Amino acid sequence: MLVLLTNDDGIYAEGLNALEYEIKRFAEVLVVAPDREQSASSHSFTLNRPLRMYQRGPNRFSCDGTPTDCVMLATHGILKNRMPDILISGINHGANMGEDVTYSGTVAAAIEGSILGIKSLAVSNTDGENIDSYKPAARFIAKFIKQIDKFNLPADTFLNINFPALWSTKFSQYKYTRLGKRVYNDIVIEKTDPRGRNYYWIAGESVWKNIEGSDYEAVSSGAVSISPLKVNFSDHDSLEKMKQIKFRL
Repeated sequence: MLVLLTNDDGIYAEGLNALEYEIKRFAEVLVVAPDREQSASSHSFTLNRPLRMYQRGPNRFSCDGTPTDCVMLATHGILKNRMPDILISGINHGANMGEDVTYSGTVAAAIEGSILGIKSLAVSNTDGENIDSYKPAARFIAKFIKQIDKFNLPADTFLNINFPALWSTKFSQYKYTRLGKRVYNDIVIEKTDPRGRNYYWIAGESVWKNIEGSDYEAVSSGAVSISPLKVNFSDHDSLEKMKQIKFRL
C-alpha cells in the first residue's frame, strides 16, 4: 500500500508527524506538505509563479504552495506513473466541520485526491492544542485505512473525519455523520491602527447548531465523526423542478 500524506499546517506539524509514524509501520509513505501554514487556503492552486519543492528526508518533501499544489506535485511530479492507494490530509490542528469544509486546505487536499480517483481522507483534531491526542488519533486512522475497502465507496466520495477531545488513552467511539451548521457573529472585526487608519480581522464568535446526526453532535458526545462527502454541488431535486418551469425571454 502506498499512502500519500499532506496537510495545511506545514511539513513539521505534530499531526502530520504522528500520522507518518503510524502509517509507516505497515505501508509505504510519501509525504508532500506545505513549507508553512496554509489554513483556509481552500481548493486553491498556484498559477502565477513557479513552485519549489525541497526534500526533507526519505520520501519527504516540502512545497512552497497550497495543499492542492502538494497533491498535484506528488501525483504528477514525484510519482508520475504510479498513483497512491490512499491519500490522507491531516491531522489538522483544529476542527473542520459544517460549512468550514469549504474553506479548509485540509479538506481541499482530500477533494483533489477524490478528483484523481484516490481513496481520500481529510482528518482533523477538534482539540488541536492537546499534543497528546495526535498519536491516539493517528492509531485510529491506521486501523481505519486497513479496513477502508469494507465501505466500497464511490471514486468521487471522500471522508471527512473529526476527532473529539480525548478523555482516555484512545478513541473508542465513532459515528457516521453529515455536515453540521453554525451561525457566525461579528465575522469581520474592525480596528484602528496608531495612525488612525482602519484595518480588519476576519474572525468573530460562532455558535454551533446541535443537529441530530451531524458532525458537531458526534464530537460533542465524545465520538469520532466520519462524514462521507462529494464534490458535486448539483442540486438534483431543484433541477428536476426547474425543468417544469418556463420563463419569458
